[in-house]
Amino acid sequence: MIQAISIRVTDIVASAFALIILSPVLVPIMVLLKFTGEGEVFYRQKRVGVDGLDFGVFKFATMLRDSAAMDSGELTIYEDRRVLPVGRFLRKTKINELPQLINVILGQMSLVGPRPQPRTYFDIYSLEAQSIISSIRPGLSGIGSLVFRDEENIFRQVQDPIEFDKAVINPHKADLEMWYVKNRSYVNYLKLISLTIFAVVLPEMHFYKYIFKRLPKIPKELKAYL
Repeated sequence: MIQAISIRVTDIVASAFALIILSPVLVPIMVLLKFTGEGEVFYRQKRVGVDGLDFGVFKFATMLRDSAAMDSGELTIYEDRRVLPVGRFLRKTKINELPQLINVILGQMSLVGPRPQPRTYFDIYSLEAQSIISSIRPGLSGIGSLVFRDEENIFRQVQDPIEFDKAVINPHKADLEMWYVKNRSYVNYLKLISLTIFAVVLPEMHFYKYIFKRLPKIPKELKAYL
């Protein structure tokens, strides 16, 4: 109980503080998005949250309005033609995810947790994985986000990105997210927040490998990419 309260209080305080501190960056981005591309600033995407219930994830609009009905659907591949010019930079730097701080304040997400998946991808998880992963709030970041930070680059190197995602990446993501739920603690929560900040500043470094040495084994099909 104390652990859950500590995480929730930190979520609220840190998210509110981050929104205030980052406002000089976020406001110009909102203006830029309004007057470029299709004029959309925010995009609200349906994802699976705690207890398996759907909720709307806030993101900056980085892709064409009807992108989910085009090409690779809800999967974004390397140099995806649906990504808008400004959106490419926002996605590369992960700035497009920052509006999810609002979801955190609303109690729909945590700063750290399993990444919320679209229903079609969540349903690929085993029933056991679905139950475990949806037992806590999904996260703005987490171990799965750190391991697959450069996921689009992986898709560039495989023959069939959609099938590779479903058959290889998705199951390993499930293992990583379940690992976090089972090893959730305030200390690991703070470690993952710190590692996320380091990943933004030094994206080529994989510090999580040195901090968490007992993560689920990487499938042989992924070893060349992680």
